[in-house]
Amino acid sequence: MEYNEKLLKQLAFNGRKSILDMTLNGGCFIGASLSCVDVLTYLYNSFLNIKPSNLRDPNRDYFLISKGHAVPALYAVLAECNILEKRRLVNHLKENDHIYWHPNTNIPGIEFHSGSLGHNLSVAIGIAIDIKLKNDKNKVVVLLGDGELNEGSNWEGLLLAPSYELNNLIILIDRNHLQANLETENLIKLEPLKNKFEQFGFNVYDITGHDFNQIHQCFNSLKDNSKPHILILDTIRGKGIPSIERNPSKWYMKIDQDEYSALIDELSRNLEEN
Repeated sequence: MEYNEKLLKQLAFNGRKSILDMTLNGGCFIGASLSCVDVLTYLYNSFLNIKPSNLRDPNRDYFLISKGHAVPALYAVLAECNILEKRRLVNHLKENDHIYWHPNTNIPGIEFHSGSLGHNLSVAIGIAIDIKLKNDKNKVVVLLGDGELNEGSNWEGLLLAPSYELNNLIILIDRNHLQANLETENLIKLEPLKNKFEQFGFNVYDITGHDFNQIHQCFNSLKDNSKPHILILDTIRGKGIPSIERNPSKWYMKIDQDEYSALIDELSRNLEEN
């Protein structure tokens, strides 16, 4: 796919605006959504073979969001790609639709639900094994939160993937250093993550998760060997709205119209400055 940094920045801005729309319309986990919207924007516009016409094609690529509470970012990106009708985003948390706090497979582009954290790495591994058994070339990408790594099932999966030489599997870690209203390292220490993943048998890449040039360069230089891949994305929770960036108390927000207008203005100013 063609890479266009300027277009990606605009699409990511549009995605952040849609996330704010959902924060106004019932509230959502805004911090975790804003930290991953850049990489999702890149994936769907410059890397993955996923589009409205091939959502059931067995030769498509697969994307699974395991940090399901950040699904507003995925809803927003799917809408920008015309996989999900953008007008449906106003149905967030309404009884007449399935656009809820966690992914639902009734929504186009959602491969698997993730109401409980820690499950979708195992699902992604299962899909990757199936693809390998069929000698197909599909890619499988799964996004995990760093706090989600506290779930033991993830470490079982991390042992399994290299054992099966799943070089068609790409694991993304949204390393925003916060879970709920705590710093990850103050709850259960995760570091040194890169060394751990390398010792498990992965190709490991450590990049900035908001720099499209870094993201593009990394995805286009993935090592072609028998190992699965892990990208540790250094991100900022609440990215794009400075007043809530890295603020532990802003992990979930429900805002009124005045707050919405102020945050939209802040988001727009931040885009102009960057």
